[in-house]
Amino acid sequence: MTHGLIETEEHTALRASVAALGKRYGREYFADVVAQGKHTDELWLEAAELGYLGVNLPEEYGGGGAGIQELSLVLEELGAAGCPLLMMVVSPAICGTVISRFGTDEQKRAWLPGLADGTRKMAFGITEPDAGSNSHRITTTARRDAATGDWLLTGRKVFISGVDIAEATLVVGRTEDARTGKLKPCLFIVPRDAAGFTRHQIDMELGAPEKQFELVLDDVRLPADALVGDEDAGLLQLFAGLNPERIMTAAFALGMARYCLEQALDYARTRQVWKEPIGAHQAIAHPLAQVHIEVECARLMMQKAARLYDAGDDIGAGEAANMAKYAAGEACVRAVDQSVHTLGGNGLTREYGLAQMITASRVARIAPVSREMILNYVSHQTLGLPKSY
Repeated sequence: MTHGLIETEEHTALRASVAALGKRYGREYFADVVAQGKHTDELWLEAAELGYLGVNLPEEYGGGGAGIQELSLVLEELGAAGCPLLMMVVSPAICGTVISRFGTDEQKRAWLPGLADGTRKMAFGITEPDAGSNSHRITTTARRDAATGDWLLTGRKVFISGVDIAEATLVVGRTEDARTGKLKPCLFIVPRDAAGFTRHQIDMELGAPEKQFELVLDDVRLPADALVGDEDAGLLQLFAGLNPERIMTAAFALGMARYCLEQALDYARTRQVWKEPIGAHQAIAHPLAQVHIEVECARLMMQKAARLYDAGDDIGAGEAANMAKYAAGEACVRAVDQSVHTLGGNGLTREYGLAQMITASRVARIAPVSREMILNYVSHQTLGLPKSY
């Protein structure tokens, strides 16, 4: 499928080669990994070897030198093949972007080559039990030890993906501004085995290889160079990571939607109850056509957001990324629902594997920011209505 003005021939070729990789692994591989409580290590490393995981990272550190548009395309195609890699959202997209944009030369040398070649992963810790979507209420605090210059981090995080398989977590904390006494967000690299840094796995109903964790930071001592970027540029740095996160979440949702839609179409073309396959009936055909239209529209917005982000338009990308994430989440939920419905009873069997997508698709509406918070953002920022929160 080519998109002319929207995607280049290189993009089309990249889609085809990633789709071929995804097909070699597929849903069966993914389901086996989940059933055995393992991780998608083989697919992760092969995707890295082929240059897909670090496609957005700078070439001088072993990356592909491209952008979030290319990375989102990789995740979408793997998802459409039934084997998405959630840690792509976190490791190369959020952490890789933040470090390549704001990290010191030393941090870039230490982390970017490993993030690009798949040998290292980094998790991202922002959400807190009492703050939810309100990043201004984050209570994880960082204070300096005057004697040593070290940082001491204390706080809690919740629903943090893949901490067990990541060498470190990029943690959003807050430091006190000496001039105003106000707290401001800052980003710290916290190694997995740091003293005082503990994790507890959250028991989820999701069938995913990546586990979710609650983190406790109890006076975790970090060297001065654990701080990423400028202490005074916290929000700018934070949102530099959150726009790619929304774009990649849209890609994840679109991949899932396309995978489910393809299962439903295969079934509708071949399942025969009366004279014709059930796909001949408009009650089956039209809802599937509607879902396809919604998926394509959401993909266009995702491509727009990625283009704006890669062009350096953070403000324009912020609006488009939120809209893309919203549209993709809605399309995903409807695609999964319609696919299950198309298969009838078979849609709920383990054999077809669509039922577990019902739970998974809700994630696209809830995380990393809820649909309601996106509607708040659009009504306030885009439409100029009074702020409600």
